Amino acid sequence: MASYHLSVKTIKRSAGRTATAAAAYRVGERIECQREGRIHDYTRKQGIEETFIVAPEHAPAWAQDRSALWNAAEASETRRNSVTAREWELALPSEISAEDRSQITRKFAEELVSRYGVAVDVAIHAPHREGDQRNHHAHVLTSTRKLEAEGFTAKTRVLDSAKTGGVEIEQMRGLWAELQNRALERVGEVERVDHRSLEKQRETALDRGDKLSAEELDRDPELKLGPAANSMERRAKAMAAREGREYVPVTERGAVVHAARQARAAFRDMRERLELARETYGIEREAGQGRVSAGLAALRAATSKERSGGREKGDFRDRLAQVVGRSRDQDDTPKPEGRNYARERLKEIMEKDDGRDGQTAVHKLDGHSEYELGQEAGRGERRPSMKERLEGVLNRPRERLEIEDTPKKDREAENEREIDRDTDRDRGLSH
Repeated sequence: MASYHLSVKTIKRSAGRTATAAAAYRVGERIECQREGRIHDYTRKQGIEETFIVAPEHAPAWAQDRSALWNAAEASETRRNSVTAREWELALPSEISAEDRSQITRKFAEELVSRYGVAVDVAIHAPHREGDQRNHHAHVLTSTRKLEAEGFTAKTRVLDSAKTGGVEIEQMRGLWAELQNRALERVGEVERVDHRSLEKQRETALDRGDKLSAEELDRDPELKLGPAANSMERRAKAMAAREGREYVPVTERGAVVHAARQARAAFRDMRERLELARETYGIEREAGQGRVSAGLAALRAATSKERSGGREKGDFRDRLAQVVGRSRDQDDTPKPEGRNYARERLKEIMEKDDGRDGQTAVHKLDGHSEYELGQEAGRGERRPSMKERLEGVLNRPRERLEIEDTPKKDREAENEREIDRDTDRDRGLSH
C-alpha cells in the first residue's frame, strides 16, 4: 500500500554538521570540505540508485560540480550557527517503476528551484537490504540561499519565517502527494496518498459516509523509531526469519510501531474483504442470481483469503472470477465455515417461514427446482409453484368460480397473501 512521507530538516553548524559532509554521504562520493580541511569519503556506500543536480537557469557552470557547489554554500555563510543546507526527505511509491520514481523526484526538485531559486542535489536510495523492500526514498538537499549568475546571494527567508515557513512546506507537501498520485494513476493503481493530517482525513471520510476509513484514521501518528531502535528491530526481524518464527519487537518504540502497523493492516484487510464481497454480489445479481444466492457468493468471497492462507496475489478480477466460479459449482468445492453457517441459518429461517423442509428451500436457492428435489428424495407429491398457482386461478372456468363455497373476495385475498409470501421470501442482501 502506498504511504506518504515528507520531512524537512536543516543542516546546522551549531549541531556540528556541514553541507559538504551531508552531500557526500547521501550521494556516496568523496568531497573535501575546504572550510574545515576535512575529507568526507563515502564512496563505499551502497544502495544509491541515482543522483543529479538541478540548478536555476542562469546559475554558473560550477553549480553542476557537487564539490564546488557545496563548498561555495559553506563559504557563503560566516556565522558559527548558520544553517548551510536544508534536506527534504521523500518516500517513493514502490508500486511504480524506477524510471517513474526518478521522474517525479526530478519534477519535485524542479519545483523547488522554480519556487525558491535554490540549488538542489538529489540522491535516490533503494530499500535497505535488511529492511522493508518497499522503502524506496530520496534525499533532496537544497541550499539556503538563492543561486544566481554571480553565485549564492540572498537567504530564502520565506522558508525560515514562522509565519510563512509552515504554509510553504504544507504547499510543497501537497505538491508531492499530487505527483505521486498521478504516477500511481498512470500505472493503474487504486491506492492514493494523502499529505493531510489524520484528523483532516478522518473528517473527510465522515463527510462522505465512509465510516470504516474514519475508524481506521482514528489513531495517533506512527512513532519514528530512530536509527538505534530501527537497527535493533531489523536485526530482530532477520533473526526471526532465519529461525522460522514470528517476529516480536525488542524495543518499546518498536512494539508501539508494530502494533499500529498490525492494526492498519487489519483495517486494510477488512476493507478489501468488504469491497470484494460488494463486487461479487453485484456480478452475481447481474448474472441473474437471486439476492440470497448472490449474498452467499459474497460471503464466500469475503472468506476466500483464509482458504489461500492470507493475502492473495494476482489480479483482483482473476480472484473474483475464481470466487464466482466456485459459486456455480458448489459440490466440487470445500465449503468454508462462514458459508456453512449462512446456509444453516437460512435453513432455520425457511423452516420457520412455511413449515417446509429447510434443506429443500436452501437447495432451491442454489438453482434446483422443487420437482427435481422431490424426485431425488422420493418425497411423492410436490407443492405447486407460485406460477402454477397463478395459472390455476386465472384459467379456472367462470361457472366453477361462481359455485365455490368460499366467498370470492376471501379466496382472492388468500391467493394474494400466498403470492406475497412467496415474493417476499427471497429477501437476501441489499445494496
